Amino acid sequence: MLERVLPLPLDRQLCFSLYGALMSVSRTYKPWLDRLGITYPQYLVLSVLWEGDNQTITAIASHLDLEPSTITPLVKRLELARHVVRRRNPADEREVKVLLTDQGRALRVETKVLADALFEKSGMTVDALIDLNNRIKALRDAFRTKSASGQQHSDHGRKPAPGDPHQRSRSRRLIPARSSRGG
Repeated sequence: MLERVLPLPLDRQLCFSLYGALMSVSRTYKPWLDRLGITYPQYLVLSVLWEGDNQTITAIASHLDLEPSTITPLVKRLELARHVVRRRNPADEREVKVLLTDQGRALRVETKVLADALFEKSGMTVDALIDLNNRIKALRDAFRTKSASGQQHSDHGRKPAPGDPHQRSRSRRLIPARSSRGG
């Protein structure tokens, strides 16, 4: 068994390394997103729609592991910028569908620079980036699995959105309990 200095130094905590990587990627993307006139969260919403247009606010939120109340203002700003339109379901006025406009679809091609910038800044090979992404997704999924089974966090009785292709836990924030093991 490894002897540990408690708490772990910050540079040895996984959560801090992931946070630092996220901040670095965000700083890499920011100038490009600024030129496109969108924020990173708006880019994520558009990415969901580029994968499958005409989705409900709830389905978009589920895909991004966010609450619908977080997605609504993002969609409103994207609508003001004419990247999307919102349509209420005539059969159920509570349901709002989001559809890409021609301008929103055209923006997808312009976001290719994000992947190029990430690749260039990382100094990693394409295979190494793919492997890293797969390992991070496996870590994320491990937390989701434990969360969904109730081992770490309650899901507050929420169920995946109807029609959600991922049908996964909708837990939103995985905040580790205080432990002597660090992040």
